[in-house]
Amino acid sequence: MKIATFNINGINRRLENLVTWLNAAKPDVVCLQELKATNGQFPRAAIEAAGYGAVWRGQAAWNGVAILARDSEPILTRAELPGDPADMQSRYIEAAVNGILVASLYAPNGNPQPGPKFDYKLAWHDRLALHAAELLATDVPVVLAGDYNVVPEPRDIYPTRSYDDNALLQPESRAAYRQLLDQGWLDAIRKVHPEGAIYTFWDYRRNRWQRDAGLRLDHVLLSTKLRRRLSGAGIDRYVRGLDGASDHAPAWITLREDT
Repeated sequence: MKIATFNINGINRRLENLVTWLNAAKPDVVCLQELKATNGQFPRAAIEAAGYGAVWRGQAAWNGVAILARDSEPILTRAELPGDPADMQSRYIEAAVNGILVASLYAPNGNPQPGPKFDYKLAWHDRLALHAAELLATDVPVVLAGDYNVVPEPRDIYPTRSYDDNALLQPESRAAYRQLLDQGWLDAIRKVHPEGAIYTFWDYRRNRWQRDAGLRLDHVLLSTKLRRRLSGAGIDRYVRGLDGASDHAPAWITLREDT
């Protein structure tokens, strides 16, 4: 099974790129973030024509998450991150696909920091950690995939001081991500590629794509039950170079059949 995560940065604006990639890469499950579309604006017909069933939670102009499944219909299990009924931002969705519970998440950016946006980011990650611990306790196979808006380590960003004050790199942000790994979640992409720089995001400004001035923001975490099934991982960097591309590239992992 091939599971991918892709911050599409506007699903209708990038629909042609998305469908082209789906046809070429043929992922079995896709977690999308930053739909930037309401529920009614989600391009269901085009996604179905590409061979995918979908569940989604949209939001006008910002946020929005979805899960696609090739030749299958995801079974929606949760459309929000628990812990704060007042939080109306569309940042989390969860569905069962072929025996695996899959979550697509879009964590808050948190800038500028310090301030209320950074406080919200840390509180959201606290809620994610609580829910993630509950999922681990069920002992079912779970994938937490998405844009975590955290650069986990210094090697996950190009050599620069320009991000020193950015919320993505703050010690508190990195500690929030580390807390998930300490619970027992596996950073699948780093497991497969333990050395060197890996980037999934290149800002549109200052020729960062052309200079390969990237960051690793998009992660796929596997529960204990899926660790032994991990067989591969990668980044489809070429997608970032397409005309009208998102500022993210798809990240993906592959799982062996459960024996």
